[in-house]
Amino acid sequence: MPELRGRSVNISAFVDANHADNIVTRRSHTGIFIFVQNAPIIWYSKRQNTVEAATFGSEFVTLRICKELIVSLHYKLQMFGIPIDGPTNVFCDNCGVVKNASVLESTLMKKHNAINYHAVREAAAAGILRVGKEDGETNIADLLTKVLTGEKRWNICWHIM
Repeated sequence: MPELRGRSVNISAFVDANHADNIVTRRSHTGIFIFVQNAPIIWYSKRQNTVEAATFGSEFVTLRICKELIVSLHYKLQMFGIPIDGPTNVFCDNCGVVKNASVLESTLMKKHNAINYHAVREAAAAGILRVGKEDGETNIADLLTKVLTGEKRWNICWHIM
């Protein structure tokens, strides 16, 4: 790995999942925006591979995918010699997911969500990411997962520009 040089960069991400959006398969849709120094670097929008029983599960799948993208971005930036300023702030609009991903005392009772849960908690414990709450009205990742009215789309796009 090269020696880190220059100013450190901030990384933040916004995640959202549209639970059972597809009418035929009932698969959820994942939306992720990753910013470096407030510039959008990665945007990811894709239907999930599994059918989740609840919004909680589809949001945790999205958070795990985001974790994988963040880990690869951290590695890429470090290989370029760019220092990273602290953990990546990941903003999610689901209170249950935020609590389970960030509060150490929380426990997960559903076995089928355990893999995503442990992957995200491991990254949080390693200082790679920090999960926080973002209001559903201002979550930028809604652009990638939901059909929005013109006014709401404009309000969200205004935050990116």
